[in-house]
Amino acid sequence: MSAASTVSTGAGTAGPAGARLDAVVAELEQELVEFRRDVHAHPELAREEVRTTALIADRLRRAGLAPRLLEGTGLVCDVGPDPAGGPMDGHGRVALRADIDALPLEDSCGTDFASTVPGVAHACGHDVHAAVVLGAGLALARLADEGLLERGVRLVFQPAEEVMPGGAHDVVAQGALDGVDRIAAVHCEPKLDVGQVGTRIGPITSASDSVTVTLSSSGGHTSRPHLTGDVVYALGQVITQVPAVLGRRLDPRSGVNLTWGAVHAGNVHNAIPSTGTVSGTLRCLDVRAWERAGQVLHDAVGQVVAPYDVDVSVRHARGVPPVDNDAAVTGALEVAGAAVLGPDGVVLTEQSLGGEDFAWYLTKVPGAMARLGTGTPGGRRYDIHQGDLVVDERAIAVGARLLGRFALEP
Repeated sequence: MSAASTVSTGAGTAGPAGARLDAVVAELEQELVEFRRDVHAHPELAREEVRTTALIADRLRRAGLAPRLLEGTGLVCDVGPDPAGGPMDGHGRVALRADIDALPLEDSCGTDFASTVPGVAHACGHDVHAAVVLGAGLALARLADEGLLERGVRLVFQPAEEVMPGGAHDVVAQGALDGVDRIAAVHCEPKLDVGQVGTRIGPITSASDSVTVTLSSSGGHTSRPHLTGDVVYALGQVITQVPAVLGRRLDPRSGVNLTWGAVHAGNVHNAIPSTGTVSGTLRCLDVRAWERAGQVLHDAVGQVVAPYDVDVSVRHARGVPPVDNDAAVTGALEVAGAAVLGPDGVVLTEQSLGGEDFAWYLTKVPGAMARLGTGTPGGRRYDIHQGDLVVDERAIAVGARLLGRFALEP
C-alpha cells in the first residue's frame, strides 16, 4: 500500500486520462520520494544547482524525453504533442513550474536524509516542488506514449528563486514561455494538512523590494548637536515616520508594508557619526500601488529628513511583483484539486506578504499558484524558511496528481 493511499480522493473529471494519470503517479510514488530525499540531502544554492539539474535531466531522458538545459542551471522539457495553433488561439502548451534552489540555512530536520552540505538546506520545500513537477511530467509522458495526452505540456525547473529579482527572469529570457498560454505551480504549505490544497483568485503573495536609506553629515560631538546634522536622530525619524507616510499616501487596501530589519550608525556614545543606514523590505499586494510606492518612498524620506541638515540617499531595489492568480487558471486548479482530493480538499488560502518570483511568469501569461498541504494531521506545525522543516511526503503524489490533472483540463 502506498503512503498516498490514506489521502482521500475524489471522482475524476478528465475521463480515462485522469484515471490513468493517477495510476501512473501511484506507480512512481516511491521513486519520487527517493528523488526528493536525494535532492534534500544534496542542496544547492541559487545558480549553483548543477547536480540537481543533472539529476532531473537524466531522469527525463530515461523516460524518452529531451530536456533543454538552460544557460547556467535549470532546464525546460516539452511533453506531448506540439501545439496545433498558438498561445493566442488557446492551443499553447501548459507550463508546470518548479523551483530547485536551497537556502543558506543549517539543516536541523533530524532525518536520515538531512543535508550533507553545511549551512545549506531545502528549508522552503523546493525539493518537494521539484519532485512534484517531475512526477507530473513523467506521468504525462506515459500518457503521451499511450495517446492519452491531447495538449502539449512544458516542464520548467527554475533556478534561483530565493534571490532577488529571481531566476524566473533568466528562464523567461531564454524562451521558457514561448508557445505557452497558461502556467501553474504549487508551494509547500505546512499550515495545511496533506490532502488539502489552498487556492485564491487575485494576489496570493506580495511584491517584495529591498530598501536602504543612507544619511550623512559632517558628524560631531553629542554635546553640540546644533553644529552638525544629527544622523542618528534623523534615522529615528525615518524609521518611525516613513512607514506612516506610506500608509497615508497609498491605498490601505493595497496591503503596503514597510518594515525595517537593520540599522547602523556610530560606534561610541558621545559622538554623532557622519553616516548611518537603515534597511528593510517594502511589500505590497497590489501591482498598481507597488508601481507608485517607489516614488512615494523617495518623496517621504526627503520630506521627513529635510529639517535635520543631512544628506540623503535612498536605494530602492525592485524585487518581485505580487503573484496575482488568474481567475480561469485558478478555477482549473480547483477542478483538478477536487478530482484528486474531493470537494472538501480544496480550501481558500490566506494571502501572504512573502515574495515569490513565480510572479514574473504571470506578467507574461495567465497562471496561478496553489498551496500544497504538507502538514501531518494532528502533528506538529512547522514553518518554511526554518531549518527544522519536515514535510509529510504523501504531499508529493498529491501535488503530482494535481498538476497532472490540471494539464489535462481543456
